[in-house]
Parts: sequence; structure tokens; C-alpha cells
Amino acid sequence: MEPPPTAPAWLKVVTAEDRPDLWDLVTTQHLFDGVWPEYNHHGNHAGRYFGALVPAHANFQVLFIDERRGEVAARGRTIPFRWDGTLDDLPAGIDAVGIRAITESAPPTALSALAAEVDPGYQGSGLSALLIKTMRALAQLHGLDPLLAPVRPRWKDRYPLTPIERYAEWRRDDGLPFDPWLRTHERLAGKVLRCEPRSLEITAPVADWEGWTGMWFPEAGRYVFAGGLAPLEVSDGTGTYFEPNVWMIHDV
Repeated sequence: MEPPPTAPAWLKVVTAEDRPDLWDLVTTQHLFDGVWPEYNHHGNHAGRYFGALVPAHANFQVLFIDERRGEVAARGRTIPFRWDGTLDDLPAGIDAVGIRAITESAPPTALSALAAEVDPGYQGSGLSALLIKTMRALAQLHGLDPLLAPVRPRWKDRYPLTPIERYAEWRRDDGLPFDPWLRTHERLAGKVLRCEPRSLEITAPVADWEGWTGMWFPEAGRYVFAGGLAPLEVSDGTGTYFEPNVWMIHDV
């Protein structure tokens, strides 16, 4: 597909349908695993819907290729789903939208972003905004409206004890959101629909959590850990974590 008009000349955009070989290479070599904290790779439900994206929705998965260097600079993953446009019908976060998308039989009406991943060497170059624009173009191309995004606020890990509803309201002196990822979406005309304090579930034995975080959880209680957007609840040898997201909407 064509890159956004504001894309640099070296950028080429392909879908997993265009280049299944390249998509498989990126996936099997785990090229974007380092973009996420280790614990984020262990969602209780995430594997079901992320694992169903290709080949079923290969035409909705994009790669940004740097043609100067012959390498993949960014990846965007999305999933089509049915939504009637009301808050009552809005899924309760990324797990809920992913499960709905792979289990429903009705034709989709909207597109949800799942992940916008930029290689660390390209971060700060504007590719995140281009991924959003490309996702919006995909929705338009396939007759889906709107584009929704369960946004993972970039700086929320600095304030894990602050409720997501309050954090999402923080604004800078210029009126734009305090959080840089929310700010990027708003600059592209995205609007907040609703905050989801329990968007992504990761429930696992305490031993697993200790391995992922490098911390010791010797007794029951709430723990703040590096990279966590909310506290970890430890009880009876199990750690339970719900990652918050902010639903944002982009008209197509």
C-alpha cells in the first residue's frame, strides 16, 4: 500500500499479505520483542487474538521498511471487529476487543489498533504518527469506520498508583495531554472515549513474576514494579496484574 503523504522518501509500506515471508521473519526472529517489558509478552488472553492475525487478517498488518538499509523499521497490528458505535457496546479493553474479533461471525464495522511498534533505532523520527495514519488508511481502504485504539500510555509506568482516569486527564500548559502517546493521537484528531483500568490481564505464579521483574515478592500485598502501569496484586502464590488502557477514536 502507499505510505502516508508525509512519509519520508525512504519508507516503503507493505502488509503481511504482500510479504508473508517478511512478516514471518519479523515474527520468528522476535524483532520487536524488546519494545515491550518482558511481562507484557505473557498476557493470559493476548496470544489468542495476536496469534490469529495472520493469515486471517494479513491485509490489516503492516510493516515499514527502510529501503536505504533494507531493514524493518516499524510494525503495526490491527484487527477488524463489529461495533455499533455506542459506549455500551465498546469492548472493555484490548483483551475484550481481540476476543470479540476472533469469535464473532458478524461482518466487522470498525478497525481496532492492537500494537504500534517502532524499532528503538527509529524512535523519535515520527514513525508512530505514521503508523496511526496508515492504520486509518487501512480502515478506509476496507470500508471500516472508525479506527479505535486501546492506547497504552507511554509514561503511565512513572505513576502506577494514579488511576488511569485521572492520568488521562492530565494536560500540559499548552492544553495537550501530558502523556506523549496520548498527545500523538490527539494531534491526529483522536479523541478519548473511555478509560479501561482492566484492559489486559496477566495472572501468573509469583515465581514467573519474579523472573520477569527481577523483584522478590515475599508476602501477599500490592507491589509497584519497574515498567508496570499499575500495581501487581500478590495473593496465595499468584500475581495478578491488569494493565490499563485509554480507548481513543479516529474518524475515518
